[in-house]
Amino acid sequence: MGSDADLASAIADYLSFAAIEKGLSKNTIAAYRLDLAGFSEFMASAGKAMEDVSPALMEDFLGWLRGANSTKPRGSESSISRSIVCVRNLFKFIAIEKRIANPIKNFAPPPIPKRLPKALKIAEIVTLIESAKLGEDEFALRNCALIEILYATGGRVSEIINLELADIAELDETFTVKLVGKGSKERIVPIGNFARSSLEIYLTRGRPALAKAKTNQRVFLNSRGNGLSRQSAWEIIAVAAERGNLATHVTPHSLRHSFATHLLDGGADIRVVQELLGHSSVTTTQIYTLITIDKLRESYASAHPRAK
Repeated sequence: MGSDADLASAIADYLSFAAIEKGLSKNTIAAYRLDLAGFSEFMASAGKAMEDVSPALMEDFLGWLRGANSTKPRGSESSISRSIVCVRNLFKFIAIEKRIANPIKNFAPPPIPKRLPKALKIAEIVTLIESAKLGEDEFALRNCALIEILYATGGRVSEIINLELADIAELDETFTVKLVGKGSKERIVPIGNFARSSLEIYLTRGRPALAKAKTNQRVFLNSRGNGLSRQSAWEIIAVAAERGNLATHVTPHSLRHSFATHLLDGGADIRVVQELLGHSSVTTTQIYTLITIDKLRESYASAHPRAK
């Protein structure tokens, strides 16, 4: 029989392989580590060893993840699906290394139901930005510029808080920012006049008051002169939403969803939106077209005399 140490060793080897040979990002490796820690916990609680792994045992693991014999699920359906894929990849790695059959080669993760992302209305975006403008101090200027840039670029919050001064440029009279996305993939995204103006005001009047060390090149800084954190960005948006009395739950990702939806509503090509969002596959971007189709259906139903 294998031991807990055998599984722990295999997991360590797999994570090293994924990080060094496959070149996966630190965030992805961290997510995999959590997934496999959960699998190790399940195996220990079930009193099972590596050679006990089978499709039936994976069904038990799936039930465990969904909260069987517990008060609540151990994650969303998407994270549960990722955990299953991660464990399957682990045993694929073990099978190749040991030249044995993979016992769960054909075990499929549960399908993830398609959910339409929540996009803000354009009037709500304006309200959010105006709410962040309360006051003329460096924090108000920063907060306004942050929200403008999130909406103008459709960037992930991690991409925007990691933005550096050198990433801002003017190409052929177009103001652009360079974003570094998943897998360290870079993309250049143009920004419009509203975001440009807000950013220039912050860089001229706001950021110098926050900068404690000239060596820090991050665009968005906190009160100590360090780069703004993800949590701080979330709080800035939450406060602005509360000030604006927005009933909708607003997050940095809401602005990304809104960016994509509004572009498609305005007639942008889906391939262009894919490039701007930094999606590796257009399939990921296509979920936003479902929102547009829903809006078309609603408009048709309410406007066409024989729709009902």
